[in-house]
Amino acid sequence: MNITALRPRLVRHLEPLATLFCRAGITPNQVSLLSLLAGVLCAVCYVYQLFIAGSLLLFISAILDLVDGSVARQTEKETRFGAVFDWIVDKYVDALVILGVGLSGIPILSRFSGFPPYADAAVVAFAIIGSLMNTFIKPVVYAETGYQDRVDGKIEDPLEGVGFFGRPETILVLFIGGMTGFIWISVILIALCTNLSALQRIIYLYRRLS
Repeated sequence: MNITALRPRLVRHLEPLATLFCRAGITPNQVSLLSLLAGVLCAVCYVYQLFIAGSLLLFISAILDLVDGSVARQTEKETRFGAVFDWIVDKYVDALVILGVGLSGIPILSRFSGFPPYADAAVVAFAIIGSLMNTFIKPVVYAETGYQDRVDGKIEDPLEGVGFFGRPETILVLFIGGMTGFIWISVILIALCTNLSALQRIIYLYRRLS
């Protein structure tokens, strides 16, 4: 069970915002680009240790990521490219935002005695790898098993509820860390939990597909 299971409920609450975008003539892919822009600005803010401003931009990026699909459905402009582009934008945002924390110069593990300075870079690297791999597993499953059934334009699969720490949890942890001043804890949690969650999905797939 993870926050992803709550996505349909959250999307329903954002329908009015999606309607505003539709009336303004903004396309689903343009909403995705706005999500990417907010994510890039978040990363820049994190680099300069403007963590509260960056976290607010990350929140905006996450909201836009939820809205683009609703805009596509309301305007009947759902395309396969749009679905793929949405995945690509998500991963760029995740990687850039975590990298932004790494480039900010704040100590992560090196604040504790006994950890060398390069330990911080290692944590950031593992956080980015875990974030990417935890999601990358899903399209690989789609491709290898031929799974392509869609519900409301979105591929539904058993992995949706597998893995205790996905992208929504990553965004939430970063947001809370940035707003409270404990973003270094957020990066450590992401490095640990995303990789453990990916391992959980791999074990599930091994048992199901072997």
